[in-house]
Amino acid sequence: MIEGLKIVAFDADDTLWENEPLFREAERKVAGMLSEHGSFEHISDELYKVEFKNMEDYGFGAKAYTLSMIENAVNLTGGRITGEQVRYIIESGRTILHNPATPLPGVAETLARLQADGRYRLVLLTKGDLLDQEHKIDRSGLGKYFNHIEIVSNKSRKEYMDLCGKLGIMPEELMMVGNSFKSDIEPVLQLGGWGIFIPFHVLWKLEHTEEYDHDRLFKVERFDEIPEILL
Repeated sequence: MIEGLKIVAFDADDTLWENEPLFREAERKVAGMLSEHGSFEHISDELYKVEFKNMEDYGFGAKAYTLSMIENAVNLTGGRITGEQVRYIIESGRTILHNPATPLPGVAETLARLQADGRYRLVLLTKGDLLDQEHKIDRSGLGKYFNHIEIVSNKSRKEYMDLCGKLGIMPEELMMVGNSFKSDIEPVLQLGGWGIFIPFHVLWKLEHTEEYDHDRLFKVERFDEIPEILL
């Protein structure tokens, strides 16, 4: 138990349910369709450049990703992409939107245990497309465990400060649990809060950053290890 802690917030994608592997599978399918225009590595690198460029306009999520895949295909083919190829890309992106959001092992049981204990308010904080994230939360069946759910366009120190303001707490009263050191953990540590880092086996390129130890940081391999820290 951590003295003074009031809120435990959780990331959603690749913390509560699998998400990034669906993006990588769509990328592999589309790269296979475009294989005459370069290797998988080349197509992937060019896609990342397009994604990064589009981020300010499109934000995060499957819809933004699909638009970037289409633009990348137009670039790679010199504008000679066919309507059927565009349709294939759209359908590949649609499979991401149909993510069943099945809770990862130990997630539902751990959230239920923390909720029953009652010493912390549980919050879900996720970034991405509003409708897509709402659908995944509904399909996961996990929404019932949270006192507050927040869907944001980005996760930086600003969003965490805004969350603290809405919840009426100081940053040092916040614990963030997530799989991305860059967007889930580091901003909260910088504000004086706490973090539980649960690495996932697949991580989006944009989320890569240098990891480090910290006296307010815990690292676990499994979600069901969280109660050992909090209770």
